[in-house]
Amino acid sequence: MRIPKSWIPVIAKNIINNIERKNLAQIRCSKEDAIAETERLLFDELSVEDRLNDEVRELLKKYEPEIERGRLDYRKLFDMTRLKLIKERNIIL
Repeated sequence: MRIPKSWIPVIAKNIINNIERKNLAQIRCSKEDAIAETERLLFDELSVEDRLNDEVRELLKKYEPEIERGRLDYRKLFDMTRLKLIKERNIIL
């Protein structure tokens, strides 16, 4: 995640406050519920990259012996695998 998790509630609150103040949309639930849902959506979106990186690490575990013997470059293999998954799944980071 590119921003600290502790910033998510602040960002969510600012988003909802700006929507209300600028009359961009009518919020039909409580303000607290809107903020909580915005926090959840932000967290899900911001953690996509973390989940992808974790998945790539798991996939590369089966190549550990070759990586340790110097036959494969971990960083290069990580980047290539990551790019392949991004393209296959149409992930936007």
